[in-house]
Amino acid sequence: MDDLQLLIDLHKDGPRQGPGGDDETRLAVALSGLKGTANLKIADIGCGTGASTLVLASELDAHVTAIDLFPEFLAKLEVAAGLAGVAERITTLSASMEALPFTDASYDAIWSEGAIYNMGFAAGIGAWRKHLKPGGILAVSELTWLTAQRPEELQAHWAREYPQVDTASGKLAVLERLGFTPVGYFPLPERCWLENYYWPMQQRFSGYLDRHDNSEAARAIVAAEEAEISLYERHEAFVSYGYYIARKTGE
Repeated sequence: MDDLQLLIDLHKDGPRQGPGGDDETRLAVALSGLKGTANLKIADIGCGTGASTLVLASELDAHVTAIDLFPEFLAKLEVAAGLAGVAERITTLSASMEALPFTDASYDAIWSEGAIYNMGFAAGIGAWRKHLKPGGILAVSELTWLTAQRPEELQAHWAREYPQVDTASGKLAVLERLGFTPVGYFPLPERCWLENYYWPMQQRFSGYLDRHDNSEAARAIVAAEEAEISLYERHEAFVSYGYYIARKTGE
């Protein structure tokens, strides 16, 4: 099993594949102004096992196309959607976020929690904008510096792992440059990292290592995750995911 399959196996049973929370998705929905609009079409890109998808399908009068590259995640979403009674509101699609099979101006909103980094913030926004109707909503969460200055080890780690990390003002400027008007922003609180993502993942480590016979590759993945968790716990005041809600403009 290669490293990618090992990562999928670690994360497929998690409630989330990155920091986030149902309450935070609901806040983004409230800021978007979409409530009260009928028959919305929403694309949830990089949805993982579908935590955000389930909230969108429950909170809005919408049909949600849930897109992820990995069918293993989408299979978990389909089961969860059935249990939540929203299966008829969700269509799953295994596809790359870099090659979405959508027509132009076909969606009222595009959502992406903690996944746009796979393309890069500017590249993702630039590529996805055409799929939004005039005045459509973009809602994404993205790694964000919370302060102007950071501890050196934190700066070095994220500059290496994701060079597009920036402050909220920098991210908002990118949105404006690429044809969006920001309508809302907030940083994710600590519980979205620890209680909703890191701690549940840590609880899966033992079983995960057992499944893979404590292999060197599996141990390396766990060690990398533990190092990231420790880094966050030491420096959570300086970095989080920022949630950005913006409206397509320029038509």
